[in-house]
Amino acid sequence: MSIFATEIIDEEWGNYFALTGAGYGALIIIMILVLLAGCMIGASGKEKKFRTKQLVFSAVAMALAMVTSMIKLFELPMGGSVTLCSMLFICLIGYWYGLSGGLMAAIAYGFLQLIVDPYIISIPQMLTDYIFAFGALGLSGLFSNKKHGLILGFIAGVLGRFVFTFLSGLIFFGSYASSYNMTAPVYSFVYNGSYIGAETVITVIILMLPPVAKGLARVKIMAQD
Repeated sequence: MSIFATEIIDEEWGNYFALTGAGYGALIIIMILVLLAGCMIGASGKEKKFRTKQLVFSAVAMALAMVTSMIKLFELPMGGSVTLCSMLFICLIGYWYGLSGGLMAAIAYGFLQLIVDPYIISIPQMLTDYIFAFGALGLSGLFSNKKHGLILGFIAGVLGRFVFTFLSGLIFFGSYASSYNMTAPVYSFVYNGSYIGAETVITVIILMLPPVAKGLARVKIMAQD
């Protein structure tokens, strides 16, 4: 652990880990490998041209997700924020390329978030908050070829992310609940549900606008042609 991360002692927030240079390097390599694996699996039996297009479109969507995740409408004190529809861009990958491609890209995005803004108190917490929570956005691929698949897939991905953030809040941050006169489950539900729920409502409203729906349908055709 000392090669990839170093422990930070903080009296206010408690002890946590910060990534070293080797840690950042390892995460970048893993992120690239996961994304490439997703393209290979998602394009099984298809032309190399399609795999290249999948990689390009997935990378662009991840970049847009990363940029919009930094545009925060509001932010909670201990992490979590309502962003400019950043979750949508990751869910789009599953909508374009199905479950396997969506999950792989979403997991890679989880590594990217870990690189950019890491907060690690333990390995299980890191996996839950970053890899599993963001990776769950790839569940949007379950509705890739369904009617209203984008909205249904987005909601599925967001619910998946919420499950893992709720578990993280319950298990790793439940001690803060007493400060708000709440039980740990209620505290985690309210805390994580507030920002994830708000961004979900905003994004679904935007997706229901006819020009947006038509535009994203055209983008899907471009991503798959």
